[in-house]
Amino acid sequence: MKVIELSEVKDLKNRYRYSTILLKQLVKTDFKLRYQGSFLGYVWTLLRPLALFAILYVVFGKFLKIGDSVPHFPIYLLLGIVVWNYFAEVTSGSVAAIVGKGELIRKINFPKYVIVLAGSFSALINLCINFVVVGLFLYINDVDIRTIATTLPIFIVELFIFSLALAFFLSAAYVRFRDINYIWEVIMQAAFYITPILYPLSLLPENAAKIIMLNPMAQIIQDMRYVLVTDKTLTMSGVYNSHYIRAVPVGVTILLVVIAAVYFKKRSRYFAEDV
Repeated sequence: MKVIELSEVKDLKNRYRYSTILLKQLVKTDFKLRYQGSFLGYVWTLLRPLALFAILYVVFGKFLKIGDSVPHFPIYLLLGIVVWNYFAEVTSGSVAAIVGKGELIRKINFPKYVIVLAGSFSALINLCINFVVVGLFLYINDVDIRTIATTLPIFIVELFIFSLALAFFLSAAYVRFRDINYIWEVIMQAAFYITPILYPLSLLPENAAKIIMLNPMAQIIQDMRYVLVTDKTLTMSGVYNSHYIRAVPVGVTILLVVIAAVYFKKRSRYFAEDV
C-alpha cells in the first residue's frame, strides 16, 4: 500500500516538474524585465506606492482631514494602497498575459496557466517588499503589534487567490474579447474609489458600508488594517454585527475560483489559434 502511495506522489511530482521549472523561469524573467533600462531599477518597487501614498495623504489627510478620527492614519492609508496596488498589478497585468506570449504558445506546447501564475508570483514579490516598508512605518510610529497580527498570512492567501482567480478569467476572456482591457480599466478606476482605501468606512452611511463590504477586496483591506494598524478599524463583522457574514466574501472568492478555472481550461485549448 505504501509503495502505491509513494508511486502516486512521484508521478504527481514528475507531472508538474516541468510546469514548476517553467514557472520559476517566467517569474525571474518578468521580475528582471519589469524595470530594465530604468535608472532606479528595482527601487521603483518601493517608490511607486510611496509616491502615491504621499500625494493622497497630503490631499485626503492634511487638506480634507478625512483621517483625523483614525489612529495612525498614514499607515492605515499606506497599507490600503499597497494591498490595492498588488490587486491592480495582478489583474491588470494578466489581461494581455496570454496574448503577449502568443508567439511562445504557438511554438511550444506547455501548460498555459503558468503564464498567469508567473505574473501573480512576480506581483507577490513586490507585495512582500512593500510589506517590509509598512513594517518600518509601524515600527517608527510605535504602533502596538498585537498577537492577532499573526493572522495576516490568512488574508494574504485570500488576496492571492481572489486576485489570481480574476487574473485567470480576464486573461482567457481577453484572447477572444479585446474590449476586456478597456472595460477592466473603467471598473478598476471606479472600484478604487468605492473600496475604502482613501477614507475610513465609518464615514459612509450604514447601508452603503454593508454593500461595499460584500466586496472581497474591501473585506481583505479592512481586516488587514484591523490586525496590523488599529482595532478601531471597522470590519465586516462590525458592520453587520455578525461573524457569520464573513462567509459571504469567502463564498464569492470560491465561486469565482470555480468559474475562472472552468472557463480558463475550456478556452485554453483554443489559445494557439486565437492569439
